[in-house]
Formats: sequence, C-alpha cells, structure tokens
Amino acid sequence: MKVRNLILAVAAVAAGASAVTTSAYAQAKEQFIPVLSYRTGPYAPNGVPWANGYVDYLKLVNARGGLNGVKLSFEECETGYDTARSVECYERLKSKGASFVQPLSTGATFAITEKAPIDKIPVVTIGYGRSESADGSVFKWNFPIAGTYWVAADTILQALGKKEGGLDKLKGKKIALVYHDSPFGKEPIPLMQERAKMHGFELQLLPVTAPGVEQKATWLQVRQAKPDYVVLWGWGVMNSTAIKEAQATGYPREKMYGVWWAGAEPDVKDVAEGAKGYNAVTMQHGAEPQSKLVKDVMAMVHGKGEGTGPKEEVGQVLYMRGAMSAMLGVEGIRAAQERFGKGKVMTGEQVRWGLENLNLTQAKLDTLGFAGVMRPISTSCTDHMGSSWARIHTWDGKAWKFTSDWLQADEQIIKPLVKATAAKYAAEKKLTPRTPADCQS
Repeated sequence: MKVRNLILAVAAVAAGASAVTTSAYAQAKEQFIPVLSYRTGPYAPNGVPWANGYVDYLKLVNARGGLNGVKLSFEECETGYDTARSVECYERLKSKGASFVQPLSTGATFAITEKAPIDKIPVVTIGYGRSESADGSVFKWNFPIAGTYWVAADTILQALGKKEGGLDKLKGKKIALVYHDSPFGKEPIPLMQERAKMHGFELQLLPVTAPGVEQKATWLQVRQAKPDYVVLWGWGVMNSTAIKEAQATGYPREKMYGVWWAGAEPDVKDVAEGAKGYNAVTMQHGAEPQSKLVKDVMAMVHGKGEGTGPKEEVGQVLYMRGAMSAMLGVEGIRAAQERFGKGKVMTGEQVRWGLENLNLTQAKLDTLGFAGVMRPISTSCTDHMGSSWARIHTWDGKAWKFTSDWLQADEQIIKPLVKATAAKYAAEKKLTPRTPADCQS
C-alpha cells in the first residue's frame, strides 16, 4: 500500500511539474501587449471605439495563426485619459514583458518618454504624442508612426490654401485655433506660427479648458473676431460641443477643419445635419466599411462571437484608427522576428529595432487587409514617423466622405522644426544624438 501511494505521489509530482512546464512554455510563447484605454469619463465616446478596434485587431492576428506561430496576449488598463493613471497602468503592465506601449494620450506620452529608455520599452504614438520624436537620432524609443500633429496641422493649412487658390492667398486671412488646453492641444502651435510668418495670415489662439463642455465664451470670441477659418484641435466631448456652439453662433461649419481626433462619428452624430459641411484631416484612413480588414474581422472575430464592441462600429473612423494602431505595433514585432528569430517571443529592445526597420509596402498592407486604406510606410534610424500623408474628409450629414486628394506635409518646413526641437530636448536631457554609425550597430 505504501509503495502504491509512493508511486502515485511521484506521478502526481511529475504531472504537476509537467503542467507547470507546459504553462510556462505557453506563457513564454505569447507576446504580451499592454492596452492603455479609456472606456469611462468624458472622453469615453471616442476612446471606446478606438479600444475596440485595437483589441479586435489583436484577436484577428491570433485568429490568423499569430505571428509565425506566436500568439498575442493582452491586458487592458483603464486610464480615464488621466496622465497619472496612465503612468500607473504602464508601471503595472510593463513587468509582464511589454512588447511596446501605446499611451493614447499626449500627456502620458510626455511622462512615459522619460521611462522608456530605462525600461527598454518602445513608445508607439500613432497620430499623437511629441511631434519632434520623429527624429530617431534623439528619440530612440519613441515612434510617432504614420504622422504627427505637425503633419496634421500642415496638411490642414495646405487644404485651406488650396481652397483659397494657393497658400499665398492666405495673406491677410484670420485663422483661429480652438484647442484643448493641454499638451495635446498645444502641439500644433509652433507649426502654425511658422506658417503664419511665411504666408502672412493672422493666427488667433483660443484655448478651451478640459474636458471642453463649456465653450460659450470661446465662441463669443469667434463671433467677434470673424475668422476666415477655424481649426478645431479637440478630443471627446469638446468636439461635438464646438460644432453645436458654431451652429448656435452661426459660424459656417464648412469653414471648420478638425484635427484627426476631431473627425469621427462620435463628434458629429448628435449634431447630424447641423454638422453638415464640417471638415477634418484624416490620418490616411477614413471610415472603411468595405475594406478587407473589416470583412476579415466580421468573419474571424465577430463571426465567432468574440467581437469587442458592437458590429455596427466596425469600420468606422476611430475603430479603424485603433486597428491601424495595433497593426503598426504588431508589424514591429513581425519585423523583429525576421531578424531575431521567427516563432520566438521578442523583447522590447528587439521590437524597438523592428519598429525602426518597418517596410510596409503596398503589397504587405494589402495582405494585412489595408488595401485602399493606407499608403506604404517605411521607417529608419533617423525617421521614426515613416509617412507624412493625409487627406481631408467632410461630414455630409450622414457619413464621412473624402473631399481632397492625398496631401503630403511639407518636409522643408517640418524637418527643420523637428531637428531644432529635438536638439533642444537633447541638450536639456544631456543626450548625445545617435550617428549613422550608431544606427548600424
């Protein structure tokens, strides 16, 4: 009896050891991605569809078989669009082997930028964050892939110039910037001031206190100043409030141009016909309900009852932004595998290399389901943005429709601004910018 019990005990220990080993192996074969999101608070109407698109894309990658057999794991952490809570989420999740982090907040990006070089975790900011971080020689760990706020501001001003018959025709015009009074809202100011000097238009700065539900005083100033155009740099409830106030004061919506965080369905759906004619710059994509990506998500994620949000929002503007943001981060992992080993889990440092060596050709984008949605993107050691193209879309009362050709930000203006601002940051932080030789190592 004692011998039998001993045999059973040994077998149990062996089985337990096997289970632990299998579990550890399973965890080791998963690439962890933290998801900083905000599904509560005044920014939730915009934050939720972005998060749903982001998470659905991670699920889609797994449904497609993962990355060379490596499955993705993720965990959401609610930030409420609060910088301190975002940093808390980052600190809590980074120890799980974070591949990269997307803060989804410019304020949080500023804070986490200081931590990333120590933690060796890339900070991926798709369409937000520090515009000067496009300079990879200074910002080794930051990746504002596919466009910064200076790209957004520049392409909006180009669109206004085209509407007037040329940028030189902006001379003597008044352009009001109604902006979220935060690091996010202040980002476009240097670029717009530079353009104002070049073209001779008057720039009026009108800050709005967060979250932006009270704007009557701001729009009274707009009514008094009678600007030729209003550029809206808002997020969340601020956007629909601004459009409603414009309607109430009689300011033409067709003379309003929003940043790409002020140009989605939640911003206009409550105003509907009242928002007709309102414009916004898009970060390459718009609403893409007919894209292959959406069809794949509907079949392989929602079709299996694993969708994160309502089916109706799949393909809408912010849903696509979330999916695109996830894709760009995931492709950084895939690029890293090409160098460091397919079928292996990549470290944050290896993923950083992958993000710095992205080569998303149109053929690759098409394969991923982004045909007709995005243009090719290619990053490098010195260029962490990789693309500076955008378009304008306009709300027709029922849906967003593209109303411009592709616009490319003027590098002759943006590059010197990036270099100067990055150099100032490097001097303040006592950083030595990387040289071409450093980039080869």
